Amino acid sequence: MLTRRIIPCLDIKDGRTVKGVNFVQLRDAGDPVELAATYANQGADELVFLDISATTENRKTLTELVKKVAARINIPFTVGGGISSIKDVTPLLEAGADKVSLNSSAVKNPELIDELAKEFGSQFVVLALDARKIDNQWIIHTHGGRYATEKKLFSWAKDVQNRGAGEILFTSMDHDGTQSGFAIDPLQKLNQLLSIPVIASGGAGHPVHFADAFLTGKADAALAASVFHFGEIRIPELKLFLKTNQIPVRL
Repeated sequence: MLTRRIIPCLDIKDGRTVKGVNFVQLRDAGDPVELAATYANQGADELVFLDISATTENRKTLTELVKKVAARINIPFTVGGGISSIKDVTPLLEAGADKVSLNSSAVKNPELIDELAKEFGSQFVVLALDARKIDNQWIIHTHGGRYATEKKLFSWAKDVQNRGAGEILFTSMDHDGTQSGFAIDPLQKLNQLLSIPVIASGGAGHPVHFADAFLTGKADAALAASVFHFGEIRIPELKLFLKTNQIPVRL
């Protein structure tokens, strides 16, 4: 088994880190620059920064804030929110991003995935798939979970892989913020379907949930927010727990 990654996520709104339940009821979780520095020092493997209101507010990602975060960390850094063209990417790269995350813009214009993969390489392109189960189907949602689309999770995941995405960030909107555990069944199916890494997101509440995502869900990485932001789980203790359960992690 390859080394599994632990990834804190900073959901940013109005320059602050926020966290909600099922993508709503947002509450303040702290300063993103200080949180990022803390997670890097604790041993996080990567960091994800999502400007969650950039698309709905029809603006670009907060580049200056990205620059401040990048200056305080020494781990891979994925940035998403408001990216709709190649020209949106260069300022983020210059600000310190290692990868970019797409969701709404890729659903609207799937060719953007091809263009970014060709221009910067597949390893640079992360596809965020926010999905909710409706009538027994996992349906992709956009604009911070506000709008259901006609795209189904598994067929869309296969499509974005074929277009050049290097990684999938799958968030179960039904599990998000509930701390009831990750959505294991769709994780398993994505792992079977795809040859690119899958990051589990939505539902972490206990170290055993991370172990389940890796051992049963076969995720390559696990992302969480509130349990880290509010001190319910510390990354060093989480990694020790995973290691004692024969899950390879970087200590």
